[in-house]
Amino acid sequence: MGEYLGAILSIVVIDLVLSGDNAVVIGMAARSLSPENRRRAIIFGGAGAIGLRILFTALAVFLLSVPYLQAIGGVLLLYIAYKLIRPQQTLHEVAQAGSLREAIKTIILADVVMSLDNILAVGGAAHGDIRLLLFGLALSIPIILFGAELVARLLGRLPVLVYVGCFVLIVTAVEMILGDAVIHERFMVSLPATIGIMALLSLIIIGSAVWTGRRQGTELTGGSH
Repeated sequence: MGEYLGAILSIVVIDLVLSGDNAVVIGMAARSLSPENRRRAIIFGGAGAIGLRILFTALAVFLLSVPYLQAIGGVLLLYIAYKLIRPQQTLHEVAQAGSLREAIKTIILADVVMSLDNILAVGGAAHGDIRLLLFGLALSIPIILFGAELVARLLGRLPVLVYVGCFVLIVTAVEMILGDAVIHERFMVSLPATIGIMALLSLIIIGSAVWTGRRQGTELTGGSH
């Protein structure tokens, strides 16, 4: 009974952290849309995440045995983090339909990666118990849907939080890569080294996005003269 309760507690913590990351991605991707399109992006993105989690839950035992799968997902998440934080090359007057379409594409790609991460983590904590897997799935749904709306609103009011969101995704990506069963077995990375890797990647990704934004601003200023 104690082990079962311990597994439930582990799944709750995993869902709060990893489903929260899903909400951050959806909220960041939808932050610049109109309120109507933001709701659409959150609904489509949340539905995609839920659908993928149902699929990955059914395949959990198989996915847990695929080498380097979690590490590949982590690398993709680093790309998503940069894509979400980099400045848009087009003006804000771009058609809302195009913005919504781009947001949904980004959300779906992130959903694939982060839903996989969630199911791998929950699957490990559940030890193959289908009831615990279903519990983890059910718990993740409200966290994603309600959390994404909250994140999108906060980012709309406090744009600086975009950098915080990006950092959260980078931390998750590094944990995915280093937590991959094969990599973890071959490379024992200490906590200080892990923190150093997270800090370095944050500096590179966030710094390159800020530099790109300044360069684009300079080009636009130069072009207006």
